[in-house]
Amino acid sequence: MALSDDIQLLSQVPLFQGLDGDQLRLIAFGAERRNVQKGQALFREHSPAECAFVVARGRIDLYSEGRDGIAELKDRAEPGTLLSELALVTMVERKFTAIAAEDGEVVRIPRTLFHRLLEEYPQVASLLEARIRQNILDLARAATAMAGRFT
Repeated sequence: MALSDDIQLLSQVPLFQGLDGDQLRLIAFGAERRNVQKGQALFREHSPAECAFVVARGRIDLYSEGRDGIAELKDRAEPGTLLSELALVTMVERKFTAIAAEDGEVVRIPRTLFHRLLEEYPQVASLLEARIRQNILDLARAATAMAGRFT
């Protein structure tokens, strides 16, 4: 794939919307495109997360270990989905296992590349911090809304 294709893909990711061409180019140039085969694990739940992934082609199934220790399908990531965005900011552990539902491609964005973006374009830090904060608040609200299911 061409660099321009990766820039176009990244521009559709909500976290990166509003970044200019140079900023997206920096990410696209430093990111790594990887093929994934159906059934291949992209990462495992509880493993350290040093990068995020954008689904470029195909679908990725997201599993979480259930109370009985059996993995349960929780969601499916389609092209344009950013997986493990918090890993771009700090060391976290993966909250799910990601398995390719079909042959596809992902774009791997290492934390070090993301930090370089923030160093070279400090104004981006405020924008992205606000977006990440909003995403966390949305998750907290969704969890609170489901609290009744667990009582």
